[in-house]
Amino acid sequence: MTLREAERRHRQSERDRALDDDRIMPFKVWCEVNDFSESTGHRLRKAGKGPNFVQTSDRRIGVSVGENRRWQAARRIDQRLT
Repeated sequence: MTLREAERRHRQSERDRALDDDRIMPFKVWCEVNDFSESTGHRLRKAGKGPNFVQTSDRRIGVSVGENRRWQAARRIDQRLT
């Protein structure tokens, strides 16, 4: 692979990641990704300890992939500090 091709692929993967960060996961998928039950997810949300949620319709919420990644990173930092 040439250097030019490697640079092109790198730029493309950066664009793909940016698009993926904007993708909204439904609440149930967010719970599965983070390996906890929906009731735990609801408790975290109610306590204000979850990520920023997005209202996707009148009765549905979700979380962007990027927001979930940032929330997970913040939780890891908080756990190390305690």
